Amino acid sequence: MRVHHLNCGSMHPLGGRLMLAAEDAGPPHMVCHVLLIETGDTLVLVETGLGTEDVRHPDVRLGKPFRHIVRPPLRPAETAIEQIRGLGLNPDDVRHILLTHLDLDHAGGVTDFPQARVHVLADEKAAADAHAHWKERERYRPPQFASHKHWSLHQPDGEAWFGFDAVRELEGLPPEILMIPLAGHTRGHAAIAVDTGAGWLLHAGDAYFHRHEMQAKPRCPLGLRLFQQLVAMDNERRAANQDRLRQLAVSQANEVRVFCAHDAAELAQCRASRPA
Repeated sequence: MRVHHLNCGSMHPLGGRLMLAAEDAGPPHMVCHVLLIETGDTLVLVETGLGTEDVRHPDVRLGKPFRHIVRPPLRPAETAIEQIRGLGLNPDDVRHILLTHLDLDHAGGVTDFPQARVHVLADEKAAADAHAHWKERERYRPPQFASHKHWSLHQPDGEAWFGFDAVRELEGLPPEILMIPLAGHTRGHAAIAVDTGAGWLLHAGDAYFHRHEMQAKPRCPLGLRLFQQLVAMDNERRAANQDRLRQLAVSQANEVRVFCAHDAAELAQCRASRPA
């Protein structure tokens, strides 16, 4: 199993210093951290970031509020499909996509892989389809996923994994890839765990936003802290799951590398350490 760490969507959100830690330099810069996993003759994506159609038709696919507040450059070269081609691999070999949730900056590339089976928690798909709450009317963009035909919807229970429930029976996937329910940011948010043979990778999605939140004495830039509270569907549950995640990151640092979807420094660290 070989794992590539990709950035499938740069973002430069408004907020200036409120979005940065004291030691951060330059303007705010966030990424869409995507995993591309080579396993046998099959490719697996964990997240998709922004896709080809998002770049071509951003107002329809992403919406004007996202474009003006998050300010993505919308580069075709950053899409997962183009990076897969750049690695000399065939995008048609992407047979599975695992999503932490269906927010627009995580699911935009789904339509680039119509042959792939998308794995998500059932509560997340139901929430995305219903649009029942005002917070869900902008975060979920039906053109990104409504026409996709192949879904595997999972229940948030299973066997134990470092004190967390883990969905281990993911149809068509090897047992080294697990889904870890972490609701709060959205109704059906999850993390994705990958056993590389040299340790675990845990893609925590939007369970947190800044690397310092996973320290024994956590801290977070004010802007990101307020944003997380504002967009959470269940902020109490989000905070509790983030605390559990922090305990894991601190106590099992030698066995589990925890990272989130949007911290550019974490992406650079993952690439530099070559964990897989």
